[in-house]
Amino acid sequence: MNAPVVAVAHGSRDPRAAATVAALLDAVRARRPDVPVHASFLDHAPPAPDRVLDGLARGGADEAVVLPLLLTAAYHSKTDIPGVLNRVRGRHPRLALRTADTLGPHPLLLDALERRLAEAGVAPGDPGTAVVLASAGSSDASANATVAGLARRWRARGWRDVVPAYATAARPSPGDAVRALLDAGAPRVAVASYILAPGHFVDKVRRESVAAGAAAVSPALGAAPEVADLIVRRYAEALEAPRAAAAV
Repeated sequence: MNAPVVAVAHGSRDPRAAATVAALLDAVRARRPDVPVHASFLDHAPPAPDRVLDGLARGGADEAVVLPLLLTAAYHSKTDIPGVLNRVRGRHPRLALRTADTLGPHPLLLDALERRLAEAGVAPGDPGTAVVLASAGSSDASANATVAGLARRWRARGWRDVVPAYATAARPSPGDAVRALLDAGAPRVAVASYILAPGHFVDKVRRESVAAGAAAVSPALGAAPEVADLIVRRYAEALEAPRAAAAV
């Protein structure tokens, strides 16, 4: 049997988030029916990744891939998930654990962002549209810098401009970014939600952006086909990595 994958999402009190993760993982299962796929959540929703991995070990699994459903590498991927792995390794030393990379950054996510904007009525690469790439934001400066780098790369696809924004913990806010682009002469500003699942941050981005004059705001990435494809790719990359590196 192929190594099972334990997908680790942030988690939310908003039931739409867990439902979205379930739909995304159903799309992954459709692509890899030979791989057991399990959902888990770091906060606010069951099951916790520890519990899922404990169950796999008790069920006789000898290997598992832990795959963060996170768009940037920040506290959850650098601290929370390694903490989970250390605890599980202490209880189940015979269970070989591999850790996949976070989903972002990756060009497939730009494709997914453009899909969601198109669904909101914004043609991909429209030279008359400036885009705000709105993420949840992080206290980790390197995570925010990753979002800014993604915005720079996306600008090359033909948009009038692409700038980063952060719903919390960093500046500019989505509303401030929309106003700055309009003040700079952009005829139209669209906001792309660089957030995996609906919930507090997606709602905040939409509310602030519309109030600031955004012409369109895309929904969460959710179960976009490109995101499911990227999960399959991250799983394969984790299995191809040398076992010694995977165990770090």
